[in-house]
Amino acid sequence: MRDYSDQIDTRDPDRDVQITGLDACVVEGNFEWNLIRVETDAGVTGIGEAYRGGGVPELVEYTNRFLVGENPLDVERLVRYIFQEMSGHGGTTGKVVTAASGIEIALLDAAGKILGLPVYQLLGSKYRDEVRLYCDCHAGEAYAVEDGATAYADAEAYSPEAYAAEAARVTDMGFDALKFDLDLPADNENDPYNGRLTNAAIREKREIVAAVRDEIGYDVDLAFDCHWDYSVESAKRLAHELEAFDLMWLEDLIPPENTDAQKEVTRATRTPVATGENRFRVFELSDLIYEHGVDVVTPDPTTVGGLTETMRIADRAEENYMPMSPHNVCSPVGTMACVHLGAATPNFDLLEYHALEVDWWDDLLARDEPLIEDGRIAVPEAPGLGIELDESVVEAHLLDGTTGF
Repeated sequence: MRDYSDQIDTRDPDRDVQITGLDACVVEGNFEWNLIRVETDAGVTGIGEAYRGGGVPELVEYTNRFLVGENPLDVERLVRYIFQEMSGHGGTTGKVVTAASGIEIALLDAAGKILGLPVYQLLGSKYRDEVRLYCDCHAGEAYAVEDGATAYADAEAYSPEAYAAEAARVTDMGFDALKFDLDLPADNENDPYNGRLTNAAIREKREIVAAVRDEIGYDVDLAFDCHWDYSVESAKRLAHELEAFDLMWLEDLIPPENTDAQKEVTRATRTPVATGENRFRVFELSDLIYEHGVDVVTPDPTTVGGLTETMRIADRAEENYMPMSPHNVCSPVGTMACVHLGAATPNFDLLEYHALEVDWWDDLLARDEPLIEDGRIAVPEAPGLGIELDESVVEAHLLDGTTGF
């Protein structure tokens, strides 16, 4: 493994900066948000976020072994260094790439603060002054496992009327693009394993989509997420059944591993199909894009390898005249990183907002006004991500049993 520590840094003294430490903490919102901090000897701290779930803080802590002393301005080189140094840990995919994604965002934040530039400018350009959001909505309560048995919410919570009511509420908040989950507890009643939808299940989904459309009309963009649940034939039957409703897209209809199966589904319907959030790095999305296995590609920047890796994916999508709409279930930190990405990417379309139920979401940042206005977020002009954490709110919402930075 190559050791970079003996390289002589000959750049201007103002840019001769070193990383002094990396740290992570887990904030419990509607998901477990992995926040990352990079400290430098310039007195500048960068903040970032990696995709939710376990293992990330330990991996971030491990990178202190080889990133301390490196120059935080070398963002792309250091991300590659992480992949190389941790290749034996599964460094080309999975949690290592997820942790590296959050570190990259924190490095970009630090670099922007050191250089006095917003992150979008570090990424190359500015195509838009604000980023449009679609709001991920939930009509029913998710099922839970209690004493070894699956307990479902009241069936009325998943009724077409409940979906329509939530759609009306969210559009009244100023959002003009929505997404709902379309995978339902009833999908598993016939068989929970084979991915096949009954005619009754497809009819139920059609009734939900029709009710939402009747409520909000066709000027509001509308998508539905299926969470990789279905077989190819069921995915095709469902997509065909929903063609009349002019959906923005159907998302993650089938499991993500088989690109040929994904192509079969996408080519069988005029309903746009979206996927991409659980693939890692550009290498796992290139065939999907070049072979037109998807209509809208949806990588998650906090999973896939960071903002610059997402731009590589967006470049390939642009070559194929394909829009990109990043998956995002982050706190305001990861969300603002995606806002800068959206500003810098020509074929960017919409960004997911997935924290409607977290009433303290905005409080996580040290600012007076809300981030979202009329379903959009303004692109910051301040250096770095243009945000700072409210440490007291971080401490108040730490995951039980964990410590802060």
